Amino acid sequence: MLPSFDDIVANLEFLDDWEERYRYVIELGRMMPELPEEAHSEANKVHGCASQVWLETRTRADGSDPVLDFRGDSDAHIVRGLVAILIAFYSGRPVGDVQTLDIEGYLKRLQLDEHLTQLGRVADPLGIGFLDLGMSPLWRREETPVMPKSRYRIMMGYMPKVGSLGLDMMLRTATVQVNLDFSSEADMVKKLRVSLALQPLATALFANSPFTDGRPNGFLSMRSHIWTDTDPHRTGMMPIAFEDGFGYERYVDWLLDVPMYFVKRGATYHDVAGASFRDLMAGRLAQLPGELPTTSDLANHVSTVFPEVRLKRFLEMRGSDTGPRSFLMAAPAFWVGLLYDRSSLDAAWDLVKHWTSEERQTFRDEAPTLGLDAVVAGRKAAEIARETLKIARAGLTRRAIKDALGRDETSYLDPLEQVAESGRSRARDLLDRYHGAWGESVRPAFRECVLLDPAPA
Repeated sequence: MLPSFDDIVANLEFLDDWEERYRYVIELGRMMPELPEEAHSEANKVHGCASQVWLETRTRADGSDPVLDFRGDSDAHIVRGLVAILIAFYSGRPVGDVQTLDIEGYLKRLQLDEHLTQLGRVADPLGIGFLDLGMSPLWRREETPVMPKSRYRIMMGYMPKVGSLGLDMMLRTATVQVNLDFSSEADMVKKLRVSLALQPLATALFANSPFTDGRPNGFLSMRSHIWTDTDPHRTGMMPIAFEDGFGYERYVDWLLDVPMYFVKRGATYHDVAGASFRDLMAGRLAQLPGELPTTSDLANHVSTVFPEVRLKRFLEMRGSDTGPRSFLMAAPAFWVGLLYDRSSLDAAWDLVKHWTSEERQTFRDEAPTLGLDAVVAGRKAAEIARETLKIARAGLTRRAIKDALGRDETSYLDPLEQVAESGRSRARDLLDRYHGAWGESVRPAFRECVLLDPAPA
């Protein structure tokens, strides 16, 4: 049952941190009664919104002035919460009162309008929007503008020599990455192995790139598939991480054997694409004879390797498509729950430690196409997802990091648990829309798959 509007205002004003307010708004959406399926009709649909929104209005007699009652829904968690706030504000009031109420003043007082629309206010006058998809659904590669950076010019010249999809990776894909710390070399190795093995599971859970060039591309995560034909020397499941004795030294040995892209001196990027970092260490680069590496050269080189999990001063999870806000929040919760609690990390390692290199690679190859129907070590990915999410939830519960209202981080896992239980990623839902309500066009995605909008409803 929804709190009263006054209670909602009091709770939002009590929460100083915007992320806590954001979570509370999402929680309000969960409190709102379900809108019956028959009420998800065209007549009740609110047009002009980035997300899908339905609002049903009913009147009932109450003296001389009829009273309005509202029910609503949205396919976006944050928007559903905003709908709940509006319903708490307006529902049960006489028609005459509704016309005079200042909801905009309340939203400004609570700063909801500011925090939900800052980027939109900058982008809207420029005609810029933000899709919450893992790949550009419409424009061809040659139609996509390129950021005018020298390093990108070098990379774009080299990538077609080592793979057919590298330029698509650069120009038409979007991911959400999670960076996590480790406390020691041994801790790094264990976390790296667990997260590498489970990266295809993240691909399946977050799959959100089923369209290319205006039509279905045959994948649930085309973004993930693109990485398989980008550059085999610097991408993939990094099987060396599972070899006995793996640690910092072995990782550096692998890095030194990955071909370089460039060497930067001052403001100039020197094209050395395909050259060996070991030759730079020996002063034998043909393009820069006698030049020796700096620590910046190594840092730049590390930034140009792209395994499914990248080791820097932290571990970078790279397997997920970007998506709606709720999935952006779910990504760190998933990995923190697995890796930042010792019992959960041990349980996750027990889950994956017997998988062979071939089984991990097959999982990686199948996840972009089959999603949660992929199989690893004789088990469906959907089954593994449910088990893994239980481990992550337990880890977040034991962490017991709570906001000002006493809520822990487990609620962030809700969208992933829904995917795991149904076996349906967002990509499958989008394909259903394409073949149904969208009339085999991707253009409705530019209304229904928008991350930020000047008017958040």
